[in-house]
Amino acid sequence: MKFNHVANRLDLRYFETVVEMLKVKLGFVELRRTERAIWLRQPGANIDLQFSRSSSAHRDADKIRSQVSFLSETPRAELEELATWAQEHGMTTEVGSYSDREFYLDAPEAFIDFVIEAMRPELADYGVAV
Repeated sequence: MKFNHVANRLDLRYFETVVEMLKVKLGFVELRRTERAIWLRQPGANIDLQFSRSSSAHRDADKIRSQVSFLSETPRAELEELATWAQEHGMTTEVGSYSDREFYLDAPEAFIDFVIEAMRPELADYGVAV
């Protein structure tokens, strides 16, 4: 088997807003769409991101441990920029941190089982050849 994509759930009320944010702010391209899901890819990446529409009232209390993660030289600033865009489009957001090099953006009403993480590139330098 070969790794293909990761799937997460979005509240159906904010589904299109989050998709638009990823397209406009991070350059994601829509690969495929069905009535209940969408597959996206950021140019240059080799893993796809799938989002499924959900009407679940349950929000994972520990969802900050499940991330859609990005690398950035300025992780907090970039997440703050996404948070501003999301707020301007009707989403409540919160930017927090795991450390001084790892930050997360939560949109509690939209992200059901994950947050968006941004971290410094050196944190992904594992010293392992793949």
